[in-house]
Amino acid sequence: MNFIDKVHVFIAAGNGGDGCLSFLREKFMEFGGPNGGDGGRGGDVWFEAASRLTTLMDLHFHPHLEAGRGGHGKGSEKTGDDGADVTVKVPVGTVVYRDGALVADLHEDGQRWRAAAGGRGGRGNASFKSRHNTAPRLAEKGEPGEKAEYDLELKLLADVGLVGFPNAGKSSFLARVSRAKPKIADYPFTTLTPNLGVAYHKHVSFVLADIPGLIEGAAGGKGLGAQFLRHVERTRVLLHLVDPAGYMGEDPVAGVKTIEGELKTFSPRLAETPRVLVVNKTDLPGADAVVKALKKKYRGRVLAVSAATGAGVDELLDRVIEELAKHEGPRHFDDRAEAETVHKVEQGFSVENLGGGVFALRGRFVERASAMLDASLPEAVQRYQHTLKRIGVDRALKKAGIQEGDTVRCAEFEFEWTDTAAKRLPQRRDKRTRIGIGKK
Repeated sequence: MNFIDKVHVFIAAGNGGDGCLSFLREKFMEFGGPNGGDGGRGGDVWFEAASRLTTLMDLHFHPHLEAGRGGHGKGSEKTGDDGADVTVKVPVGTVVYRDGALVADLHEDGQRWRAAAGGRGGRGNASFKSRHNTAPRLAEKGEPGEKAEYDLELKLLADVGLVGFPNAGKSSFLARVSRAKPKIADYPFTTLTPNLGVAYHKHVSFVLADIPGLIEGAAGGKGLGAQFLRHVERTRVLLHLVDPAGYMGEDPVAGVKTIEGELKTFSPRLAETPRVLVVNKTDLPGADAVVKALKKKYRGRVLAVSAATGAGVDELLDRVIEELAKHEGPRHFDDRAEAETVHKVEQGFSVENLGGGVFALRGRFVERASAMLDASLPEAVQRYQHTLKRIGVDRALKKAGIQEGDTVRCAEFEFEWTDTAAKRLPQRRDKRTRIGIGKK
């Protein structure tokens, strides 16, 4: 099975159902009144963390997700059915980004996050009935559902991360302390994907994550390690394993700085993660000299083990348990609570002169009102006219230089602007919508 830990997905929530324009018609009931029902709500798209999953493969092959649309309203004040929600299972430890900003961290089994909200159903004419308008002839279209694109990354949940140069013995150590069976061989980059193992020592269990070996320039894309460094960002402790023979002729003492530099370059989180320096393969000649040199430079923060013989492993696991006790709790990636909260008040709408007699009208409220307008109903057009005039769209358009007959675009809706009140507009032969938001 391929290990896929990054995907780009396209999300579309369901549109709301249209409201119904209907009147009660029964024998001996001359004025039955409006009875058009509302449309149903569109379905939502949810992400849910599931511990049984270990890869984002399903989303890799099916990146387009779309929820069901709401049913249309019917007569007798019957509300349309709500659209079906779509729930997408993702591995525990998945983080979600939108335009490079973190929006969700699914770090617990069963945790849910709504990726896109379905549009609300349009109101039927029964909802517009009032003492001033007892027989309204207008209904709304359903609100469009939200659409978005997200980048999903899997960051494995582990307590201890194993880092170091290729052939430092990380996989051998993982196999020694857990029941994991990673591939072990005497050539670099034997590990091609992250491996997890559960260690149990002195009645304490913890999860270790082994990633492919790092080389100089890994944070910039060299080798395989940079692709998987994200999987040790959540760990509470890092074990930096050192091969006393060095890597590719590099001095093992100088190599420690190289690995630390790559961790810092990749992520400030990794630079701050507590780490234990471990010299592996102490059963080989020359290991004692390397251990002494590192202990002298790092003042006793160095342990020596042999994954092959098991020498020093218990002492190292004791140290790991001590470090884990000092740094309890998993590391999450929800930085939104840590950042300074800034509340921005957005303008209700904006007007832009695109040239050639075309103007763009933008804003969440006006775009929503335009999308839900049924331009075939004169009463609905009048209501839309008054809505735009009430919030000052007419003044903004005139300030931007709009003229009689110019075109206004609001999302996917387009209309011809006139300074004449909508209720006095003549019907055009081409049936193009004319919106008058000027004089009454």
